[in-house]
Amino acid sequence: MLKKKKMKMKLNLNLPRTNLEVQLQKSREKRISPENILQQVQDIFQAETRKDDEILKEIQNGDSGFNNFNLDLLESGRIFHLSDIEKLCIDYRLRFLDSTYFKGKIPYEALSRIKALEKEQQITLKGFKIVAPSKLFKLENADDPLLFAPMGNNYFYLIHKWGNDLHPFRKLIMWPFKHLENFIVLLLVLSLLIALSIPDGLFSPQQTTTQFLMIFFFAFKWVAGLSIFFGFKKGKNFSSAIWRSKYYNA
Repeated sequence: MLKKKKMKMKLNLNLPRTNLEVQLQKSREKRISPENILQQVQDIFQAETRKDDEILKEIQNGDSGFNNFNLDLLESGRIFHLSDIEKLCIDYRLRFLDSTYFKGKIPYEALSRIKALEKEQQITLKGFKIVAPSKLFKLENADDPLLFAPMGNNYFYLIHKWGNDLHPFRKLIMWPFKHLENFIVLLLVLSLLIALSIPDGLFSPQQTTTQFLMIFFFAFKWVAGLSIFFGFKKGKNFSSAIWRSKYYNA
């Protein structure tokens, strides 16, 4: 019995060990010959490159329209109504325009997301829209673009977001430029601060309420006049009026 056990142990010790790389090569050779593997890989890469070029062309030169999505396959958290996008653009002074106006770089992650969505939906996406600061529609920048595909009935599907997040105080900084009313409030506050900063006794030994109101009125005229001059000179407008404007000096 001891001799039999020793013989078995010797047999087991003499068996060749399994080389995983060799086994992997054998498995591949059953599927395709080594001569054809490079051609197959090259064909796949060329097909992917052509698809990327087609998507970029559609983003840069695509026509408007909407896509017939299979709603059951979409992520509900990525579906937004035009009113939601409008509020975002007005709050942060952004633009929501056709992707053809976008002059920044489209990252490869966005292309991959589009290809995956097209494969899942079995459609070719079109009519892309982008939310971004106005400068991104003229100059390259590193802010926070959002890429949408229209669904129809003023609904849009968020495909991809890239770039850096916006400054945490951007919403507060852009608050005065949302509407005319907001801007008037800013002018009144600035005028009040200017009036309060003028020392008592500058115009008379004892400043009265009437005199303070006159100073406040003239300060408001001065601040409002400068603001109107600057606004007309630069061709600026309020966020509620320009969020879908195609013109840079708006």
